[in-house]
Amino acid sequence: MTVIVDYDQTGAQTLQAALGTEAVVLPNVDALRRHLDTHLGEDAVVVGAHVDLESALDLAGNMRLNRPSLGVVLVRRRVDTSVLADALRAGVREVVEERDLAGLNAAVARVRELARALRDQVPGNEPPEGTEGRGSLITVFSAKGGCGKTTLATNLAASLADNGRHEVCLVDLDLSFGDVAIALQIFPSHTIADAVTLGVKLDADAVDSLLTPHSPGLTTLVAPVEPGATGISAELVGRILDLLRERFEFVVVDTPPAFDDQVLAAFDRSDLIALIATLDIPALKNLKLTLETLALLNYPREKWAVLLNRADSKVGLALNEVEKTLKVPISAQIPSSRDVPASINRGVPIVLDDPKHPVSLAIKQFAQRSVIPVNQAESSIPADLRADRRGFLRRKAKTS
Repeated sequence: MTVIVDYDQTGAQTLQAALGTEAVVLPNVDALRRHLDTHLGEDAVVVGAHVDLESALDLAGNMRLNRPSLGVVLVRRRVDTSVLADALRAGVREVVEERDLAGLNAAVARVRELARALRDQVPGNEPPEGTEGRGSLITVFSAKGGCGKTTLATNLAASLADNGRHEVCLVDLDLSFGDVAIALQIFPSHTIADAVTLGVKLDADAVDSLLTPHSPGLTTLVAPVEPGATGISAELVGRILDLLRERFEFVVVDTPPAFDDQVLAAFDRSDLIALIATLDIPALKNLKLTLETLALLNYPREKWAVLLNRADSKVGLALNEVEKTLKVPISAQIPSSRDVPASINRGVPIVLDDPKHPVSLAIKQFAQRSVIPVNQAESSIPADLRADRRGFLRRKAKTS
């Protein structure tokens, strides 16, 4: 059901008329909290324009932690960038202008649909107790091309597989210019684009049919071979990643250098976001902007890991200066070596080609210290807690 809270009776009645008589109207936030304590099946809360913003955001933040499947829809007289940013940080699902009653209806419908999906996914409409039986998802990202992102992703996946000790899936989410298939010299019969035609029939067996094996323990889901593949939505990507986590101990995702919808779907499911850069000013500038964006989107800082590739390059930048500028520690330093492009040309990750190479050892140490421990920890952003970040980014762009 839907609950409306508004200090103004006329405003509350207007919202109720728009949403239907089944919506429950409450006069203030305290009454709402008491109502929610005894009505655990509520799907959506609509906070009217006459409720002050601080109270509304405090409510949303509390519900995000204690009732994550319950969606808060914020109604404001005017929606601007500041309101959207504050709402995003608090975990509000939707923000609607007071006059946009049709938009309010659509927002509540989306929130209630999500609540129903979560109830189907999690018995009793309770948050997951952990991720036992579910694999860890690691997303490798850089906002600048040429930093060695695919090289890190392929070698990290191979290192985690450890010649069959673990089951690992490497996903190429660079849908336009993915290089995983080339870097590993595999010739797939299917790609992620083939999932589009499966539609609602997409299940674990269907996803399994799209995978291409590489080496013991390491399987891949590669990007489309043909350019311009369409229909690979963020929702489809999310469904694929969820299914892969049920089958594999680790899922490593290689990404394009962009905050697109598909990348955000991977971030939402990530136990660890591995951010890679090189010791040059453009790469570090983009890394700093990436960190600021992740903070704005409320991704937990403890799930970020910053890696420096070609970290021994003599370019006049010291490690402590980089850490001071970024305000985050460096989790791993990967040295430069001509052997890395040589191994790529042979289609064999250097961690397999030369396990004792300094580059291999640096990646293995990162896997042991930062990646494998998250396999035992609870996912930082379970499905119930994911905000509609894509919608917020689009709305923010319109108001900027």
